[in-house]
Amino acid sequence: MSVQERKERERAGRERLIVETARELAEQQGWDAVTTRRLAERIEYSQPVLYSHFRGKREIIGAVALEGATALARALRAATADADGPSARVATLAHAYLDFAERHPAVYDAMFQLDGGLAFAHEDTPEPLKDGFAALLETLSEVAGEGVDPGLFTEVFWAALHGMATLTRAGRLPPTEAERRLELLVNRLAVV
Repeated sequence: MSVQERKERERAGRERLIVETARELAEQQGWDAVTTRRLAERIEYSQPVLYSHFRGKREIIGAVALEGATALARALRAATADADGPSARVATLAHAYLDFAERHPAVYDAMFQLDGGLAFAHEDTPEPLKDGFAALLETLSEVAGEGVDPGLFTEVFWAALHGMATLTRAGRLPPTEAERRLELLVNRLAVV
């Protein structure tokens, strides 16, 4: 292994450590607790080292969001892989999405609530975000309905899931009705 390859591997390792530490700190204490000073202390590197990888907190949030999109896409595909039939796949997809949002609130916030400097629905949208949407589209296109644009249907269904995740977490929707709410969404929108 060349010196250059070793340095690149070490740099990638430091970057992963920064992102993982930011995510862990955000999950434990919220994104307000994630500062470059705290991250530098936790990873035992100086702030200038942190800044050699990321220009600031915004880029770190963006990196967490990209990793989150990859994890979400993987979770959605794994959940729907063995579901029997389109209706079951949609219900499983919806449960997996809401479960991800509940289990990883800081990552979910990085993906959809905070400004990580990422472009959505543009030509320069990063591949992990496109893949996250594709994981939804793969299942939802089966139930979009005749004459309905599958991409548009996926956007509407995704918006409903996001609203449910966000409003439930904020205490604006009673969690006791979560299952009925999800059933209603699936049965009314995802008609096979």
